[in-house]
Amino acid sequence: MSNPIDVKRLVDGFVAQWNEPDPAARSALVRRLWAPDGVHVLVDPPQEMREAAASLAFPVPPLEVRGHDALDARVTRAYDMFIASGDHVFEAAGDPSVLSPDVVALRWTMLSTRTRETVGGGLDVLSLDGEGRIRTDHQFIDAS
Repeated sequence: MSNPIDVKRLVDGFVAQWNEPDPAARSALVRRLWAPDGVHVLVDPPQEMREAAASLAFPVPPLEVRGHDALDARVTRAYDMFIASGDHVFEAAGDPSVLSPDVVALRWTMLSTRTRETVGGGLDVLSLDGEGRIRTDHQFIDAS
């Protein structure tokens, strides 16, 4: 990377994109944070998807979206599923780990807005391009 990354700004923006209620602001965050050909990979899909794949004799594939439009759709769908009702919020869980100059690992939680109890979480490993934008995100969902 040509410039050292501002890890706090990256992590704050990354978490904010999942919580952002305004579609235009959410899209702007995606375009600011992600490389144009950025890839988000859900490494271990939910059990229902694994079972459906197995019933068709397919190995369990990771799920992947690529590019700003697909990333925007993915972030919007997660917002609609988990945040829009007002019942939950995503937050960073602890400090991120800088694994190398262009790789950051971030633990996150999904909290109940009513009780502040953790109801989900995971780990994202972000690989950055030369401008500090997310090139790849491998997301691992914690088992509940």
